[in-house]
Amino acid sequence: MTTQLLTGDSWSFRERSPGAQWHPAVTPGCVHTDLLRNKLIPDPFWGRNELDLQWIEERDWEYRLRFEADEALLLEEAVELAADGVDTFATFFLNGREIGRADNMFAAWRWDVKARLRPGPNELRIVFGSAMKYIRANNHRFAVPWEFNDPVGGCVLARKQQSQFGWDWGPRFVTCGVWREIRLEGWSGNRFAHVEISQHHRAPRKGGGGAGGRAVALRLRPEMRRPARRLAYEAVVTLRGSEVAAAGPSALKAGAFEITVPDAELWWPSGLGAQPLHEVTVRALDRDGRVVDAWTRRVGLRTLELVREPDEWGESFKFVVNGTPVFIKGANWIPADSFVAGLDRGRYARDVRAAAAANFNCLRVWGGGIYESEDFYDLCDELGLLVWQDFMFACTLYPSDRAFLKSVEAEARHQVRRLHHRACLALWCGNNELVMTNGPRLRGKLKRGYEELFHKLLPEAVRAHGAGTAYWPTSPWRGDWRHGTGREAGEQRGDTHYWDVWHARHPARDYEKWKFRFVSEFGMQSFCTPKTQATYCPPDDANVFGPSNENHQKNRAGNQIILDYVSRRYRFPKNQAALGYLSQLNQAYAMQIAVEHYRRLMPRCMGALYWQLNDCWPVASWSSIEYTGEWKALHHAARRFYASAAVSAHIIGDEATITGNYRRSTVERVDLYTVYDGPGKKDATLAWEIFHIDGRVLAGGRRKVTLRNGESQRRRSLDPRKLMAAHGRDNLVLRIALEVGGACVGEDSVFLVPPRFIALRRGETRVTVKRGADARHFALTFVSREFQHRFHFDLDGFAHASSDNYFELFPGRAKTVEVTLDRPATAAGVRAALRFGSLVDSYE
Repeated sequence: MTTQLLTGDSWSFRERSPGAQWHPAVTPGCVHTDLLRNKLIPDPFWGRNELDLQWIEERDWEYRLRFEADEALLLEEAVELAADGVDTFATFFLNGREIGRADNMFAAWRWDVKARLRPGPNELRIVFGSAMKYIRANNHRFAVPWEFNDPVGGCVLARKQQSQFGWDWGPRFVTCGVWREIRLEGWSGNRFAHVEISQHHRAPRKGGGGAGGRAVALRLRPEMRRPARRLAYEAVVTLRGSEVAAAGPSALKAGAFEITVPDAELWWPSGLGAQPLHEVTVRALDRDGRVVDAWTRRVGLRTLELVREPDEWGESFKFVVNGTPVFIKGANWIPADSFVAGLDRGRYARDVRAAAAANFNCLRVWGGGIYESEDFYDLCDELGLLVWQDFMFACTLYPSDRAFLKSVEAEARHQVRRLHHRACLALWCGNNELVMTNGPRLRGKLKRGYEELFHKLLPEAVRAHGAGTAYWPTSPWRGDWRHGTGREAGEQRGDTHYWDVWHARHPARDYEKWKFRFVSEFGMQSFCTPKTQATYCPPDDANVFGPSNENHQKNRAGNQIILDYVSRRYRFPKNQAALGYLSQLNQAYAMQIAVEHYRRLMPRCMGALYWQLNDCWPVASWSSIEYTGEWKALHHAARRFYASAAVSAHIIGDEATITGNYRRSTVERVDLYTVYDGPGKKDATLAWEIFHIDGRVLAGGRRKVTLRNGESQRRRSLDPRKLMAAHGRDNLVLRIALEVGGACVGEDSVFLVPPRFIALRRGETRVTVKRGADARHFALTFVSREFQHRFHFDLDGFAHASSDNYFELFPGRAKTVEVTLDRPATAAGVRAALRFGSLVDSYE
């Protein structure tokens, strides 16, 4: 086969209007980034520029590539133009003749161009029609009963990234372009169209060697482009460059053949084992033994199932990998940029590796974005991050006419076949929140159309092409219509989105009221750091409630809700930077309350995916990683509350106010838990101490415990009421810690009142900076005589990654943090760049 890539910077584009000038363009790309590259528009993210760029979505655009076809390509029997992603309504012309049309951003397109391609110069033109013109011309097809995030309306009529039309964390940039690879493919004789690969695990042999001790049969089902009665097939499996299995050449039996990997090394989610990826190569051979074509993919050998079975609480909802139940720890993933075309592996690696570093084992690819790139799934395979994969439908009801269903059928077939072999792929989910947000409207024709799409078409695509991956029709869902989407049902079965905290402004501790089986959305917003704000906010319009920042807050009343939550827990900040810091502490606190509660419920609850990991532009949002890559306080907290071995405290009672705004405490005890979801078992020590804010230790203790996989255990109950009466609850701090092998693996503080009532003390902090293995690695050690809550540091002028931040600095206890810089430095240079503070510095 001969391939000629048509990507790169040799393209041109223009508005499709009389006399419009051609400008340089890049493919993969989109019209917005090409306009920006040519300085024809200002930075879309700066200030309120978004509002001035809405004219782009109303125009038609034209792209052109002039190229010479490779000689080898012209000698092939068949030549096709293949486009992996076209956004969205496009007509293709080769040398002046129309060759095909595209109308679905999520489908792959392929056209025969053998007769149109010629030696010497060729010209490929693509005319992109305005999505908004298409929507207006077709809005008679389906009356959208309710719009949730599209301020103009009609986005559901276009099979196109829904969040381009605006969402409550992202801007409205309805763009167009060739957003994934485009190429010419030439071939002669025959070639693979697809190879389906499924796994069949056999019970481990007694005394079996290898890391797995079990044999895994891979069933391979080749699909050729032309009838292939006289072909034979062979397969080779390699691991780390060494062959571990081979089969064939042989004919197919019932359309398939098998290759068996003995003593297979199994693939595990992060935190439970390694992620070996076997390379499987299938070759088609003619009668003379010559290779007709070859197909290669990386495969992780594992079993993975969604187990829903009756139990003492109702019906389980748990993922089981290689026979081991896995508590799902992670977040929701949105598109990594407002302009997804051309995102490279480095951009994906930044955030996906950050997820793994924070002890995630799962990401949910949310249904209002895109089916992600191969780079994304490669990284998840390599790092052991399971993927809950939504189909691309979110919040609003969709058409169900014949043309729409035909388009979705092609989309689903393509995407399920593309991803079916992925080790990381845990679940296909039909949509995000369509039942939850439209329940009362789902009657009659609308309900029949919904069921046709999400209960027939999509599950059939998964059954036919998904190699056994589970399907779940919507999120949240209880398994059938009669159980609805109410909270009470969520305590018995299915998955839940819980938004009373944030949208309904309930207190963070309301998370503890519900014992859900699996929580796939919950979240709390915060402001981004001053560093990130500086990338979009004019200095004369930097006020957090000013026009620029309001435009970079897409949730209605979001900034006011942040301020409300901050005021409940913290003192009034001394400046805007302090307000941003407090908003991030509040976000981290709320998510910690939720996740620790859900993990304590294990095995009743078997998953927590907070909203959201990442941002698509610089914005105030629910993310734990900012658009610039900065980790918020939440992401550092996630590294702690998602740790395999963790300690947490559950306060029984609360601080309340009564008539007259008088304070009253109902706290009666504090339960200390250990949670463990790592492999095997570990011996550990639980330690605690209650100290006065002046540093005096008033009580404490230690207890040896054994941690076992899948267990949450209450280890000790503390009654603080006598100490509260004697010393005042505003003066007490509880330190809890978990030690394994003499090292502290988890540590935190517990307050019996909101920290705004605690008279924290400002103390001198001693800092030691020590160079590590090279001039980019340093160890920072902090020591203070005073307790410093959520101590944080930064290094001016350096991009850096750190092993911890926004942590507790307890009196007299040294805290060492490993730091990796973006460029070499000296210890003196690092010390000079160091800036730090803690909660007390936000208001004094």
